[in-house]
Amino acid sequence: MEPPSQYALRRAQRRRQLRRRRLAGVGVLLAVVAALVLVLVSTGGGGSATGRPSASVRAAANGSQLATHRVRAGHQRGAVARAEVIGNETAQRLAKLGLPVYCGGHRGDEVAFTFDDGPGPYTSLALKKLREAHERATFFVVGRSADQFPGYLPQELKVAAIGDHTYTHPELTALPASEVYSQISRTAQKIEAESGEHVDLFRPPYELHNATVDQIAKQLGLLEILWNVDSADSLGADYAQIARNVEAGLRPGSIILMHENRGQTIRALTTLLPELHSRHLRSVSIPGLLASDPPSEAQLRAGPAGCGLAGTARPGSGG
Repeated sequence: MEPPSQYALRRAQRRRQLRRRRLAGVGVLLAVVAALVLVLVSTGGGGSATGRPSASVRAAANGSQLATHRVRAGHQRGAVARAEVIGNETAQRLAKLGLPVYCGGHRGDEVAFTFDDGPGPYTSLALKKLREAHERATFFVVGRSADQFPGYLPQELKVAAIGDHTYTHPELTALPASEVYSQISRTAQKIEAESGEHVDLFRPPYELHNATVDQIAKQLGLLEILWNVDSADSLGADYAQIARNVEAGLRPGSIILMHENRGQTIRALTTLLPELHSRHLRSVSIPGLLASDPPSEAQLRAGPAGCGLAGTARPGSGG
């Protein structure tokens, strides 16, 4: 008897997955074999009269190294994608609590660089620096800015996650609930339409939120992301001060606030990205941080104090 259609579909999908894994394994095996051949030839024959490997051997070596690099890069991209899927699921779970996230759990080697208010004239430079440093981040997008600088959201997804930062960047606490809902939901819809990605993250402008804003974010299934390290770039800090402000807060679990639409911030990245490496840290997206080092519920309920910040509110700061 023929199996049910759904069962047959799952079997076919499983066979395709196994086939892809076998092909990937064959690629790795070929790269290893090529490297072994290179070693054998270079030590036992096949070289030139001077004892150096021949041009053909060197070409084979370069090819095997490139193949190995591509396999490793593919595995790394796959690992990042899997982690961010888990992180998005964690975001959806935490969003049901209706509490803002200020930092991660301080247990790993990851921080989260975040950039607000884009896209804009410096976005391409921010993306370039992140790409060259092999780091990831999160961009909190303003809908109106996406209108003015179209085409950037798919590019951002290559090195970052994307969050909702309202449509016109207003003070949400001064608006009626219906307008708060519109500001957030319109931007989420725009991001999803342009990037093809579901939105799970939201950041209120200026960090201004209240029970109404928190409830609407929860209603929309969005996790509210704030920060525990402010670069002060939106307050006019120059690149050196931006770098010092961020470096002072570079510790596992930190969420760092920056703005990509400021030339001083882009200049500061030239210092900050190497500094990450020297401290054996790396920047991940917010979903990446939530996957590997999420805050505890006790941290969330403690608010800013759960991340070592004094007081319970910081009205009027950046963002």
